[in-house]
Amino acid sequence: MKLKIKKIESDYPYNLLLIADETIEGINTYLFDSQVYVALIEENPVGVFCLLPIDDEVVELMNIAVSEDMQNKGIGSRMLSEAERIAREQSYKRIILGTADCGVKQIRFYEKNSYSQYDVKKNYFLEKYPDEPIFEDAIQLKDMVMLEKRLES
Repeated sequence: MKLKIKKIESDYPYNLLLIADETIEGINTYLFDSQVYVALIEENPVGVFCLLPIDDEVVELMNIAVSEDMQNKGIGSRMLSEAERIAREQSYKRIILGTADCGVKQIRFYEKNSYSQYDVKKNYFLEKYPDEPIFEDAIQLKDMVMLEKRLES
């Protein structure tokens, strides 16, 4: 399975982006200010990630998703590693990201890849989506867990 990751500037794969984010409106709040990369197998998009510059030293991983039929094959780890390589190459010192407090699998994935928790945004999902509560594995999303990884040059 040959995986190719390339930067894109149009024809964004919303079907993949929606795996990691709830709404197209939410995605569009960061998508056009981000560097967007797609993971391809035989030219078929199987994954996507977005890097949003925060300042000269910090970049935020705003979205990372792998198509459901391709999950648990190492593609997410390869994309995360590529995001880190790109961030290092662009002289960022830290890469940060946020995920739901009940996203145990996601938190474990990031910790396995040397990310550590540095903050919790209390009631983030309750305030961002007051009219439509969001559930994951039958648990309502409430807080956002913030994780970081320091990047060595």
